Amino acid sequence: MLFNHKMKTYAFVGPSGTGKSYRAQMVANERGINYIIDDGLLICGNEVLAGISAKKAPTKIETVRNALFQNEERKKEVQNVIKKKRPESILILGTSDEMVKRIAENLGFEPISETIYISDVATEEEMAMARNTRVTQGKHVIPVPTFAIKKDFSGYLLDPLQIFKSTGRGKAPYVSEKSIIRPTFSYMGNFEISDTVIKQIIDYVTQKTEGVHKIHRAIIKKHTGAEDGLYIYIEVIIEYGFNINETMQLLKKKIVKEIENLTAMNVLSMEIVVKGVNYEKK
Repeated sequence: MLFNHKMKTYAFVGPSGTGKSYRAQMVANERGINYIIDDGLLICGNEVLAGISAKKAPTKIETVRNALFQNEERKKEVQNVIKKKRPESILILGTSDEMVKRIAENLGFEPISETIYISDVATEEEMAMARNTRVTQGKHVIPVPTFAIKKDFSGYLLDPLQIFKSTGRGKAPYVSEKSIIRPTFSYMGNFEISDTVIKQIIDYVTQKTEGVHKIHRAIIKKHTGAEDGLYIYIEVIIEYGFNINETMQLLKKKIVKEIENLTAMNVLSMEIVVKGVNYEKK
């Protein structure tokens, strides 16, 4: 046994796109389980503790490899957190009995003691609706709030999903927030947001910001790694008579907000330099 404490292993199994991630925390809560393994992530409550989502992989083959923890670095990262946190139980999500068994073996867990199937907790109609959303819209659910994974999913379509479910008279309702994403490997094909689009957004915001005459130059650099996102450098010409610091702070805030809202890309850093002053009256 890899771990020096006893940890009971549960499995939650169902075909891809039938709503496992959507129901994972409800299934875990009913059994007093606080830790979940889902698509390469180790999750506790509203927090991702370790791993990288398999949904970030560029191909379906890489997605499977990531979900099975075949990458030694990611596997050790998860194992180290479990050794430190010492959970009493953990729930593994997978598309088949064989898949969850392999995940448990790869991570050095005890053999699975109980398996819950999606058909035990969802109706045929509910599963059909989930499959339809997956096939027609390419959407996937991650069982943590959007704020917890936003920095890791720069450039993905990312939306919050709030769930409220009654648990019976006299009992507190189940309330949770999850995240909906569209991975890059979906049937819709790969997508990329060009620098030209980013510059057009910056130019548009600049035109709508009082005190800014025009953009002199804009440089966009995309960063991939532990944290994906954009580094932005812009030079502007401002209007005479406006407070430079206040105007630049406002412009920066508006540009970051519009870029993140319209493209779902994180702005990691943004520098604005005033290159001149326009003295002509509008």
